[in-house]
Amino acid sequence: MSASEDPATTQPQTMQRYYRWHARIYDATRWAFLFGRRRLLRLLPEEPNLRLVEVGCGTGFNLRRLARQHSNWQLVGIDVSQHMLERAFRALKAHSRRVFLIEKNYGKGHFRLKEPADVVLFSYSLTMFNPGFEGAIEQAYDDLRPGGRIAVVDFHDTPFGWFRNWMGLNHVRMEGHLLPVLKQHFDTSTCQIRPAFGGLWRYLLFVGTKPNPATQG
Repeated sequence: MSASEDPATTQPQTMQRYYRWHARIYDATRWAFLFGRRRLLRLLPEEPNLRLVEVGCGTGFNLRRLARQHSNWQLVGIDVSQHMLERAFRALKAHSRRVFLIEKNYGKGHFRLKEPADVVLFSYSLTMFNPGFEGAIEQAYDDLRPGGRIAVVDFHDTPFGWFRNWMGLNHVRMEGHLLPVLKQHFDTSTCQIRPAFGGLWRYLLFVGTKPNPATQG
């Protein structure tokens, strides 16, 4: 990358190149690493007509489960990778009337949702926003209605430098950096840090609520 290139601009391009090949094997290989996805979905509110937006929806694993479980929810998936979205489209074809997929870079100053969301979901995506995780959290705050929820499951940290470096080669940052920013913007409903693979790393489950000014004071 030259000195004149903006990392915030080149990072989406890096992700597009990375997933051009990884999209083919993602579901077959990542299940062994992505702990807590089903647990996080069970923490979502049981409300009718809920509008949920997943940022970094990938191949549609979460959206497919939610579409089957909640027939009256409106679901939106956003991803920067065309190749991942192509697989998500095929997986979600049976639910295409109420599941919408958008190929966009998500973050502060990129674009805003046309309608406020009740839930913004990040599932193993925020640690790959390097740079830009703060902007993605801030944009989620803007896109949520007052009282809406952010739901996050992701890598948290590891005590092993070699593993941190190896994950960095795969564009994943594992430095416990998400939680302080999430707590800065949202009122915590659920915060769990759980071990994985016998303590090789820890993952984060976080559900937070956007403060509602009408109920404060």
